[in-house]
Amino acid sequence: MTPPADTIAPLRDFVIAMTGLVGRETREERLLAEARPLLAALVSSDAWLPEEFARPHPEHYQQYLLHADPLERFSVVSFVWGPGQRTPVHDHTVWGLIGMLRGAETGAAWGMDGQGRFAALGASHRLEAGEIDVVSPTLGDMHQVANAYTDRVSISIHVYGANIGAVARHVLDAAGVPRGFVSGYSSPHTPNLWDRSATTRSRMGIS
Repeated sequence: MTPPADTIAPLRDFVIAMTGLVGRETREERLLAEARPLLAALVSSDAWLPEEFARPHPEHYQQYLLHADPLERFSVVSFVWGPGQRTPVHDHTVWGLIGMLRGAETGAAWGMDGQGRFAALGASHRLEAGEIDVVSPTLGDMHQVANAYTDRVSISIHVYGANIGAVARHVLDAAGVPRGFVSGYSSPHTPNLWDRSATTRSRMGIS
């Protein structure tokens, strides 16, 4: 009997590995260094992402929760970007890793320039499928992100050092004046990572 495809396994393996990592490593620099290849492996293929968590919205990007650590030490979300959609300039207040799953996105760091003006700090950079980026209050925490395409959907997988949908954060206007916001999530549902019953039944030769 051929065992059923366990398509969600890459996300489950990532969650297991990240849970172990945040449990043993508290130094941010080391944690990010070890998490980067884990996320790179996850976004090396996109077959694992359930369609429910890959759906765009016609007016704004979607932020779907894929997993939240029960101690809120990290969370995993899929960002689904409709054609041409972008964020406002915003911060995170916690570390984050961004892995590009489908399509591409552009990102520009923001802050105070040499003349004391709030502005984009240099040219935007482009993140292609399979590539990883990082944000953190210790490395640079304010940026603006956009779908690099005006004619197709892009999807990125983000890992944050908190339950990001519940974190008090800020969007910033053109003068750098912050306004508080809490992002929440675009769906009340999360994928079921843990139902491996079909695979177990197959191994046992039962249906």
